[in-house]
Amino acid sequence: MNQTRLFLLFAWLMVASLLWMEWAREKAAPPVAPTAAVATTGAVPTAAAPGAVPTAPGQAPAAASAAASPSAVTVHTDVLDAVLDGGQMLQADLPAYPNLDADARPVRLFSTDPQHYFVAQSGWVAAGGAPSPTHLAGFVPAGPARSYQLAQGASTLEVPFVWQGPNGVSVRRTYVFARGSYAVQVRDVVANTGAAPWQGTVYRQLSRVMPPEPKGGFMSGQVFAFQGAAWYSPQDKYEKRAYKDFEDDGALSKKVQGGWVALLQHHFFTAWIPQRGDSSTFETATPRGVGGTNYVIRSVGPTLAVAPGQQASTQASLWVGPKSVEQIAAQNVQGLERAVDFSSYSLFATLAGWLYAILAWLHGFIGNWGWSIIGLVVIIKTLMIPLANVQYRSMAKMRRLQPKVAQLKERHGEDRQQFQMAMMELYRKEKVNPMGGCLPLLVQMPIFLALYWMLSESVELRHAPWMGWIHDLTARDPYFVLPAINVAVMWLTQKLTPTTGMDPMQAKMMQFMPIVFGVMFAFFPSGLVLYWVTNGLLTLAQQWYFLRKYGDAPKKA
Repeated sequence: MNQTRLFLLFAWLMVASLLWMEWAREKAAPPVAPTAAVATTGAVPTAAAPGAVPTAPGQAPAAASAAASPSAVTVHTDVLDAVLDGGQMLQADLPAYPNLDADARPVRLFSTDPQHYFVAQSGWVAAGGAPSPTHLAGFVPAGPARSYQLAQGASTLEVPFVWQGPNGVSVRRTYVFARGSYAVQVRDVVANTGAAPWQGTVYRQLSRVMPPEPKGGFMSGQVFAFQGAAWYSPQDKYEKRAYKDFEDDGALSKKVQGGWVALLQHHFFTAWIPQRGDSSTFETATPRGVGGTNYVIRSVGPTLAVAPGQQASTQASLWVGPKSVEQIAAQNVQGLERAVDFSSYSLFATLAGWLYAILAWLHGFIGNWGWSIIGLVVIIKTLMIPLANVQYRSMAKMRRLQPKVAQLKERHGEDRQQFQMAMMELYRKEKVNPMGGCLPLLVQMPIFLALYWMLSESVELRHAPWMGWIHDLTARDPYFVLPAINVAVMWLTQKLTPTTGMDPMQAKMMQFMPIVFGVMFAFFPSGLVLYWVTNGLLTLAQQWYFLRKYGDAPKKA
């Protein structure tokens, strides 16, 4: 396998990989959700065995506005604007992240709009049919306030709700918001002042309709990102399920200690994170609800037994925010870093994590993500100089042998098998390794694909400018300047590449490669094209140097 064939193989593999990812995105395109709210058949759970939650917990029809609910309160912190009604978080806006379609309004994760229905819910199921609060009814604000604001200088904000049962059992639920944090602590304290013991199981779930397809798709530079449910258990680690597979793969039922459940989307996610060591069961369901089919993932448990005159408590974290690597790491939750879904394949996920760590380190010094990408390329190319040296030395040796190869080709005529055997014998006698020039290209393939996933998932690069005309490194170049530069760089590199002995068909294919890559990169995220252009420029300079170092002319046949 010579250098040219390997380059063509690498190029077509990369094209095929990216086309496959685009095909997967189109294949997974969700249907448009119905615009009318559909009443559900599931009843509010009032009588169930411990730990049992009905397959389709009831969904109340969405109000015109989440804040219109009589028990709803609004909460404003430095990073979250939310609407709660005790059993549900009905609305959540992220002021620090403007919407891609309209910069004037922030990203909204939770919403009661039937077309974008998405809420976080939590309630209780009591044993023996005893009364208990559900996510639909029971909790009321514990005080007169209907609006809360994180005070200047305060580190936390507590928003209390309470349910008072007829049997002397009460549940006091407190949402605790922290400054600068997207993790909301939800703490339930169960007090039993009655005469009989009470036993109940808490459930926490996320429910939404199928999310709409991103506008513009591939042509706008938007890349495919996983959308669906994900969960983590200490025994089976990270697992996920796309929305289209909810019904086909069957209902999930997994007993877990600790872990977490989440719904993922591009750049953002929501998750319920039980306390470490809590026993629960992870489940999925697809009931009919607001806006049509609701895709539900829940954590059921733990179960608390509260004797008369006693109380017990349980708490969990509700993450509502971006896939910020630093903030996720600060939660110190096992496996939560996988919510930044760099890839389904562990190799690419690990490699993408390393690339991001280097990129973030560079950004700490440079302060610009675009220049940090350029710095990342410089580091990678520097580390690969020894491999490049081997590559060009091998190319030079093979170039010197081209007259002898031409003789062998003439001697054996159309007998390609004999020609290949004679050529390999020639390489053996001359101590030339035809694979010597392959390693740098083979290394570039996983790096490029890992970078593709890293740039598509890193919310830190969302709306991040580079300079001049590049205002968003995760969107395509609006004026196609970088793709045009890439075409020029690839063309110049071809001019420097020796073509002695190259098959005419291969030569024609090589001539078309700059155009193919130019068209393909025209719709890639500009940050990815910036990486490839910088890599191409450094490769061009490297090739110019090594051709002069090893560029002695081949001997005549």
